[in-house]
Amino acid sequence: MAAAALARDPAMSRPTLALCIPAYNATGFLGRLLASARAQTVPFDEIWVYDDASTDSTDEFARKLGAQVVRGGANAGCSHGKNVLASRCTSSWLHFHDADDALEPNFVATARPWMERADAPDVVFFNYRTLEDGTERPLGTREFDGAALRADALAYCLAEQINPFCGLYRREPFLAAGGWDEDFKVLQSEDQAGHLRLALAGLRFDADPTYTVINYIRAGSMSTGNLAGAQRSTYHVLAKGATAAPARYHQIIAGRLWITAGFSGAYSDWENADRAADLARQLAPTMTVPGGLVMKLAGRRFPRLALRLRERLIRIFRPTSRTEAVYHSAPKIRSGT
Repeated sequence: MAAAALARDPAMSRPTLALCIPAYNATGFLGRLLASARAQTVPFDEIWVYDDASTDSTDEFARKLGAQVVRGGANAGCSHGKNVLASRCTSSWLHFHDADDALEPNFVATARPWMERADAPDVVFFNYRTLEDGTERPLGTREFDGAALRADALAYCLAEQINPFCGLYRREPFLAAGGWDEDFKVLQSEDQAGHLRLALAGLRFDADPTYTVINYIRAGSMSTGNLAGAQRSTYHVLAKGATAAPARYHQIIAGRLWITAGFSGAYSDWENADRAADLARQLAPTMTVPGGLVMKLAGRRFPRLALRLRERLIRIFRPTSRTEAVYHSAPKIRSGT
């Protein structure tokens, strides 16, 4: 249809939204997400599931629930699945959602005004609630700073972990930027790697204060099942950022690396703790090391000793902080009451 005809027919030029769900052996929880998608007060235009070579009946289950399904021949990771769906669907906007989470009924209704803006950004984040899977116990909330994202999206994406299940993405700029990073080294932190890639490509970011997403924490998920591995992935994301971002961002990256080193020490992964600390010192050799007195006094000159001493003191004087099950992104979630 000619451009003039499109301009005369608002229905034909209306922005559309696809829900894209990577899934692996997801029959136990995919129904919850698809039910929340069907319960939207304004419907999605497309719902797609990528079955990442599951060994259960994820593909059949998703089709029965009304989703369009693409099945992969070999397990390739969630980033690959999301990229396949982004290229396969026809909508002008995308929302990616983990199969074990859910949507509030207002997601599409809240997203649509952003999609219809003449000056719409390329990426919009929405606030979310975190609940314990199975009990619905509130664990916290996550809010985003729209002003900070508008001012410097790259700084924000380097400093923060941002999950794609809370985002809205304009399809064409997303694809032009290369989509999600499929490097297996960043697999457990693919959300950080992907947003870093989009920010480096110059996409415009913003945030909406509305709560539209539910994040469920469950035992055995990719995030909670290997906490040390998640920190290794984060290290690789930050190392990529150190290579690609201008030098003025190095202090932000170094701060995140010190946090990663501390978490790795908590999981007794000293190899990753040491390399994170070493890279932090290379990037920002004069910065005050974040943390308590031990790190401030000894972290800059003797990082390996300081990390081990700090961890030893924590295990002696605050042992519960190392015996409780702690979700690795907890520092980014405001605790519930």
